[in-house]
Formats: sequence, C-alpha cells, structure tokens
Amino acid sequence: MGINTEKDIEANLQIGPTDQGMVRLFIYAGDEEIPMDFDPEEAEEIAEEIRAAAQAAKRIGKR
Repeated sequence: MGINTEKDIEANLQIGPTDQGMVRLFIYAGDEEIPMDFDPEEAEEIAEEIRAAAQAAKRIGKR
C-alpha cells in the first residue's frame, strides 16, 4: 500500500499532550487503536512535514 492507494477505512485522529510531556497522536479505526507518542521536537518536525504536504497538495489541486 502506498501513499496514493485509497482504502475504504474510516479512522479518527486525536492529537494532544500527555501528562508525561509528550505529544500523542491517537488513531482509532473500528477495534484498532494506535497511540503514537513523540517528544515536542519530533512533533514540531511532523507538523512542518504536514504543512509542506498541504502546500504541495494545494499546488497540485490548482493544475
């Protein structure tokens, strides 16, 4: 499965700080739950990657 492969799966995403000073991405779909913890610096890097991908998607959408 690649980034451009569509799947008919609905998932939910929650993002927030933990009581341990980490940033948690909590993904759940049906019976599956995936908690992903990152230190604040890693979370900022992920946020930058998301922003860059959003900008690229906007450029693709304007073609």
